[in-house]
This record gives sequence, structure tokens and C-alpha cells, in this order.
Amino acid sequence: MRASFVFSEVITGLRRNVTMTIAMILTTAISLGLLGGGLLVVRLIDKMDDRYRDKVEVSVYLNNDVSATDKTCSKDPCAGLQRALQANSNVEAVAFESRDAAFDRFKRIFEGNPELVELARPEALPSSFRIKLKDPQRFNAINQEFSGKPGVQRVVDQGEFLKRLFNVLTGVRNATFVIALFQALAALLLISNTIQLSAFTRRTEVGIMRLVGATRWYTQLPFLIEAVVAGLIGALVAVGMLFLGKATFLDKVLESPIQAGIVPKLGMADVAYVSPILVLVATVVSAITGYVTLRLYVRL
Repeated sequence: MRASFVFSEVITGLRRNVTMTIAMILTTAISLGLLGGGLLVVRLIDKMDDRYRDKVEVSVYLNNDVSATDKTCSKDPCAGLQRALQANSNVEAVAFESRDAAFDRFKRIFEGNPELVELARPEALPSSFRIKLKDPQRFNAINQEFSGKPGVQRVVDQGEFLKRLFNVLTGVRNATFVIALFQALAALLLISNTIQLSAFTRRTEVGIMRLVGATRWYTQLPFLIEAVVAGLIGALVAVGMLFLGKATFLDKVLESPIQAGIVPKLGMADVAYVSPILVLVATVVSAITGYVTLRLYVRL
């Protein structure tokens, strides 16, 4: 088998059906770009899970009277609540945070958003107990025991906020994968149609090759390589789109949450991590689609 002949046929086929080839590349790129976006969301969820898994706390917020008059938690009802929390069998650690300390932490978290910091006032933030539970699932026991006690405004489980955030991110990921699936279907149909059209336009020369003894595999290989080459180009375009989108869009959209330490930053290494997956998917899917099309619909 002469490699030069095979590759010359591949180039000829791609040039002959240039409009369909471009459409196939663009559709494949969009599909793989969406798949890559979904994989980046998965990476973001994993990073957030690693960051917050051991930091989920329960907050017991104190009412305005206690927050304003007892900044050191040295008298009742604040001191009594602290003793009760420290004695509770479900509690691993308790830390008191005064109104001033809460405001200082607020300013550190949102230092990247000076307008918000300027509008905020210490009086809007209550004093609180930040509690680490031995078992995060025991929030209800703490909630039932301390909700409604003198000096308590409310009891909040931070795990619930994280759960809602993870649910939103999971929904975004699933929606992205569904759209990517429909785009992938369109790409598969385009690959199949392009191969059939390419085979039809070269049916005479392929027939002559078969008459002089060329094997079926030899005559089909250029069409199969055409599909793989188009898929690989689409994958490279998708990777470029991910790098560009990460630098020009994602970093700007998540700038404030990243600076506040709420959302971990996705780096170029994360895009590089998912890029080989896109290339592999493009190669395998294009090859399988091309092979099935040649076997079922094309007689060479």
C-alpha cells in the first residue's frame, strides 16, 4: 500500500467537498466544545468539593441586642449558649465571632468588590457561633436544641447552601451535555453524508482500482482517514475555543467569586487536562462513524 497515494486521496477528498467538510468540522468543534465545557464544570465541582468538604460549618446567629451589647461573649445569654454548645456531644469545635470580626471577614472576602464593601455596615452583620460538627448529618439535632433560645436569631447549615450550589452546577453540566449530545448527532450525520458524497464523486476511479486488484480496505481507507482528519481538526478548534473562552469569558464572569475565595479558579492546566479527552473522543467517534458508513451504505 502506497502511503503517498492514500494521503493524496485524502487531501483530494477534503478539497473536493470543502463546504461539507467545513460544516462537519464546525459542528464537531461545537459539540466537542460543549463537551469540554461540561467537563470543566465537573472539574470545578470536584475542586469545590475538595475545598469545602472539611470546612462545612453550622452557624448560630445571635440577635441584634446580643450582637450590639456583648462583643466578647462574656455574659448571658451569649456565654450560656457557648457553654451549652461546648458541652454538646455532637459538636467538635465552637468559635465565637463578634459583629466587628464578622465585618472584617466580610471586607476580606469582598475586597475585590469595593462598591459592595462601601455600602455595607457592621450593624448589618450579627455575632455568631461557628460550629464544626463531628457528623455534618447531625445538623437537625443542633437546630432543634438551639433554635428559639434566648439570644438566638437563627441556626443555619452552610451545607445546605453548598448543596444548592452544587445542584445548580450539576444542572448546568447536564444541560451542556444534552446540547453536546444533539450537536454530536448532527456531526455524526454530517460525517456519514460527507463520506457517502465523497465516495459517490469518486466512484469511477475507485471502480477502476477494484478492477485492477485493489482490495476493498485499500479503496475505503482514504474515506476513513478523511473522517478522522476532519474530526481531529474539529477537536483542535474546540480546544482553541476552550482556551479562548476561559481567558476572555470565564475568568471575567467568575472574577468576583474567585477573588472572594468562594469559587476555586480553573486554570489553563484544567483546560489542558480535558483537551486530550476531546481529541480522543473525536478520533474514536469519527473512525467508528466512518467505518460503519462505509460498511452499511457504501459499496466500494
